[in-house]
Amino acid sequence: MDLKETAKQVSEAIGEKDIVISALSVFGNPLTGEGNNADTLASWERLIDHAHLFGADIVSGFTGRLTDQSIDESIPRFAEVFGELARRAEDRGVRLAFENCDMGGTWETGDWNIAHNPIAWEKMFNAVPHDNVGLEWEPCHQMVSLIDPVPQLRKWAEKVFHVHGKDATIAWDVVREYGIHGPNPFVWHRTPGFGDTNWSDVITILRQAGYQGTIDIEGWHDPVYKGELEMTGQVHGLNYLKRCRGGDFVANPL
Repeated sequence: MDLKETAKQVSEAIGEKDIVISALSVFGNPLTGEGNNADTLASWERLIDHAHLFGADIVSGFTGRLTDQSIDESIPRFAEVFGELARRAEDRGVRLAFENCDMGGTWETGDWNIAHNPIAWEKMFNAVPHDNVGLEWEPCHQMVSLIDPVPQLRKWAEKVFHVHGKDATIAWDVVREYGIHGPNPFVWHRTPGFGDTNWSDVITILRQAGYQGTIDIEGWHDPVYKGELEMTGQVHGLNYLKRCRGGDFVANPL
């Protein structure tokens, strides 16, 4: 992709509208460079180098991992790759943010991402102790692991650089009766406003931590508001999040 030309096209499409590009993202495995991931590391480098053309200061994606090896075994390679990328990004005023999705992986095995558990975050940030390295966080990806996102966010908010607006519904009755390893679904991804998370709490915690970024609604996941109801769900999510932030901004009286 010609990023200079793409940035020009995006700028022309936005025109005078009040729209920001909050992040540029690439989702692959930069730690292996194998198969379909052969270009992922170079893509991180290109996005870091060209983010300013989009008015963005965040590049986000997955950490990658050593395929079918544990998170602990992947940390040294992560430190090698993202230590260099973090320095490159620092020189360009760019922050790096890792999405907290497990992509079907566990602590012991997987092929996409290690940044899905707070213990892994501690190991990652100790291995690459740069202030411009943080998280692209959403409650949904923690809830599928039955983690309560609110106390987690309170602890980690200062490392949250970018937020995806995606929620989840946990069927605790199913968990209590069947557990999580049977055939019965026990959690669903949801558009904000239809899931279990109190986004007023999320926004409050983010504001208390000085968060200045966006909440970008990630649609196309809700099992109910999909198909011809997709935009109905997304617009509801937008209006819900606006209410959770306090509605439209109102100037204080003089």
